[in-house]
Amino acid sequence: MICLDANYLIRTLVPNSDESQRVMDWYRDGMVLCASSVAWYEFLCGPVSEKDIRIVRALLSGGVIGFETKQADKAASLFNDTGRIRNLKVDAMIAACAICANAKLATDNLDDFRRFVPFGLSLTH
Repeated sequence: MICLDANYLIRTLVPNSDESQRVMDWYRDGMVLCASSVAWYEFLCGPVSEKDIRIVRALLSGGVIGFETKQADKAASLFNDTGRIRNLKVDAMIAACAICANAKLATDNLDDFRRFVPFGLSLTH
């Protein structure tokens, strides 16, 4: 399973972008794609049209992963274990969703998310 970060969700709609091509390749290969509810929120903040939302939602065969107690506990651990860097709070939430789903996280924000790899996050680009 591959969990798409907000930048992937957004760029999936950009024709011929690297992210769009990767997502389409994964989709055609039968890979289960999902998004954390946190990344989905960022995506919906847009601007995106209803058509854009329908297109991206259709690609998410694994749906949108909720942010519940398990994910909140993991996100807090990630945040605390990586030095309590304020601008990583949301990234810790996204990473926690991917970790709890046993999914790789597809993101273009590798520098920030690499901090979570020692704590169980698997990345793809």
